[in-house]
Amino acid sequence: MLVPNLKGAARAIETQADLMLVPLSASHAHSVANLRKAPDDVVVEIERIRGERDRAHSRCILEVGISTAFGCTIQGRVEAAEVLRLINAALDAGVDRVGLADTVGYADPLMVTRLFEQAARIAGDRLACGHFHDTRGLGMANVFAAWRAGVRRFDATLAGIGGCPHAPGASGNVATEDVAYLFASMGVETGLDFDKLLALRRRVAEWLAGETLHGTLWRAGLPKSLASAHVAH
Repeated sequence: MLVPNLKGAARAIETQADLMLVPLSASHAHSVANLRKAPDDVVVEIERIRGERDRAHSRCILEVGISTAFGCTIQGRVEAAEVLRLINAALDAGVDRVGLADTVGYADPLMVTRLFEQAARIAGDRLACGHFHDTRGLGMANVFAAWRAGVRRFDATLAGIGGCPHAPGASGNVATEDVAYLFASMGVETGLDFDKLLALRRRVAEWLAGETLHGTLWRAGLPKSLASAHVAH
């Protein structure tokens, strides 16, 4: 459950959510625009959320997503040092996990590799997730770069739907079906069923008629080599 503040966290605890994700922007300008708070004020809120969860004896996992970790459409450049500082601050506030997000599609694979490797030296196995948009065609390459850096969980959306109100022209997250194909092509098991994914994508196209959808696997389908292995499995 996405939780922007203490009120949202209380709701997550009340409904016994398994995980609450708090966005913490590395861009001061994006943080103010998105949450109406400076990043350090969000950290204070995160500490309050942790306290509320602990007082409720909740098992809900508290995860922080460091948004605009690779750049910002409002502020422009975001320094890696600021991202790392906020990771430390979030961990000091008592979060269970942190992730890095390319909210506006500015990242490239080299940036991803460098920043995730630096973050891992701080967070270790608490560095839990990569969040990428395919706005400029590098989403899948960035997923692969983060995977090579040790990340094993990624945010994705079917047909790449979604976006960011502060990133004009941004696509949604990388398409779930394309990420599944990336890993299947490398022999990495995801547990996802391509037939069901593509069937659901067709339903999404009906439900969101007129909306721009993203992704590429749906155009050509699985290659014969992978399709036969999928059937045999």
